[in-house]
Amino acid sequence: MKLTKKAAGFILLSILLTMALTGCQSNGAKSPEAAQNSAGKNTSNEQAKGEGASNANAPASESSKEKGTEAIKEGSMEKEGNVVLKELAFVYNEQTIAISDTANEDQMEQMLGKPENLKSHTYTADDGTNMDTLIGFTEKVYTYPGLEIKTISIPEGKQDSIFHIEITDPKYATVRNIKAGDSLDTLKNAYPEGKLLGDGAPDEEDDFRYEPSNYVDVMSFHIKDAKVESIQIYSLLD
Repeated sequence: MKLTKKAAGFILLSILLTMALTGCQSNGAKSPEAAQNSAGKNTSNEQAKGEGASNANAPASESSKEKGTEAIKEGSMEKEGNVVLKELAFVYNEQTIAISDTANEDQMEQMLGKPENLKSHTYTADDGTNMDTLIGFTEKVYTYPGLEIKTISIPEGKQDSIFHIEITDPKYATVRNIKAGDSLDTLKNAYPEGKLLGDGAPDEEDDFRYEPSNYVDVMSFHIKDAKVESIQIYSLLD
């Protein structure tokens, strides 16, 4: 009887110990499968957070890039006049008059007053000028004291444009403020790009030419006794 009670007590004790050990395992550690599942969930959460942060920054970065790389295309900005032609000009009463400016009779009178003389000629095949390339063109010559201006208009009623200017009066100065009577040294300082065509001896006549790179529009200063005697500004006609 005592043996049976001892056996029953031993069995009860074993059951209690087994339950205690099982409880400790369930509270203290996870199974390998559970641990793996938990790690996978943590990794997914971290990746989701990282992707979220990257996506949150992406629009700002792309927007910044679009704004920063925006460029002005060549030719999209207007330029104020032709720089080369504006150099080939003279100034009178605060008005700049340049080669290739359009100017009809009314405009010429508004800028310079009534001319002393006005001639007009329309080129024809039998006019004796042998200017076949200008047949149908009309040339006008406006003469003022110390100034002569020639305009030409192409057929079909196009507006007159200035192609030749000759100045001998000092009241008409170039845009760099060179006028008839100025010294050769003053001219050279104002137009360092120009050059004397001859030997340039001070006591002899010579021509000092300022010629832009297009080789069509020219400003020529006739030099006599080391001074500017006259100024010609012209555009070659084909």
